[in-house]
Amino acid sequence: MSSEVTLSATDNAQTKSHSLHAPQIKIPATYMRGGTSKGVFYKLDDLPVAAQVPGSYRDEVLLRVIGSPDPYAKHTDGMGGATSSTSKSVILSKSTQAGHDVDYLFGQVAIDKPFVDWSGNCGNLTAAVGSFAINNGLVDAARIPENGVCEVRIWQQNIGKTILASVPITNGQVQETGDFMLDGVTFPAAEVPIAFVAPVESDEAVFPTGQLVDTLVVPDEAPLEVTMINSGIPTLFFRAEDLGYTGTELQEAINGDVNALTRLEKIRLHGAVHMGLSPDIETAQTSQHIPKIAFVSEAKSYTTSSGAAVSAEQIDLHVRALSMGKLHHAMMGTAAVAIGTAAAIPGTIVNLAAGGGELTDVTFGHPSGTLKVGAKATQNDSKWEVEQVTMSRSARVLMEGWVRIPEPQVK
Repeated sequence: MSSEVTLSATDNAQTKSHSLHAPQIKIPATYMRGGTSKGVFYKLDDLPVAAQVPGSYRDEVLLRVIGSPDPYAKHTDGMGGATSSTSKSVILSKSTQAGHDVDYLFGQVAIDKPFVDWSGNCGNLTAAVGSFAINNGLVDAARIPENGVCEVRIWQQNIGKTILASVPITNGQVQETGDFMLDGVTFPAAEVPIAFVAPVESDEAVFPTGQLVDTLVVPDEAPLEVTMINSGIPTLFFRAEDLGYTGTELQEAINGDVNALTRLEKIRLHGAVHMGLSPDIETAQTSQHIPKIAFVSEAKSYTTSSGAAVSAEQIDLHVRALSMGKLHHAMMGTAAVAIGTAAAIPGTIVNLAAGGGELTDVTFGHPSGTLKVGAKATQNDSKWEVEQVTMSRSARVLMEGWVRIPEPQVK
């Protein structure tokens, strides 16, 4: 008899305990690859009402979907891939800007911290913005051909810039399949040319310090020459040899060396202050997304991470860039914009590594292979202006439906 009473009490306690936990909420979403990145895409008006405006509730939703913060750095309980390339969120809506189709807001989700960085753009995922916008009714039907190319006019909200994505259309639908190979992506897909229009506004400086090459002083380091550029995303370019590298390093050579990562992060933080992005080191530490840090070297033969041989004759230079504290497996799209811009301006460290002189495009080697980027830059009254930077990427829908998360407990 007593056992029955105890069991009943236990059942009641369990029932009360379970009733405290509400069911998960579900949110329409699409999981997409864009370039060498992938992320979770949302229509703004599909998000919970409280997440349709900036703030802690929105950030908590995006963090929980990705599975951050994760001290195990695995994202086992989320959609993220525990790398800077796969811990990304995109929010899209019909554009509020004249002459544009879609507003594109990008959030870089930290892996081990409860933080979403809204300070910059993801150039790779830009390739997927156009196709998502077409598929989700964000582009007027009259602008979509039955067969041909639809130029999707994107307003990048994070940085206030225009990007044009040329999306192939077949029988009125986005064409995702094709034979375009992008190094860093395993399978072929349809080519999506991307043009970053005026990546630096006329009232902004391509070189924030006014110099093509600066000298950066960092504690415990010899003075380092660096090109600091603001195009695509603020980036610091160093010579590989000045940092003790050959320029042909693959991921493990950097990411497997904790001391190297700590050293490069310290250099990046001091560069952020010198570049004027942060008033001090402590403030600079709050953003892993900007500036990027990269190192370059002259063209030389190497073997990619997939085992493919690339000869020096196939490329103009090598570039290795870090994202969110780790060497990127290929190249960030925004950093490629910075590379193209710097290569087009004679005298920068990037331009000199590519052979110097007037260059309209360069093909550079990265850990996964090669990438060609073109830029048009002109000098007016000693001030450099960038008309546009172009490159080709690809994109594909991986999954669409709903993501589910517990209701965020944010007031």
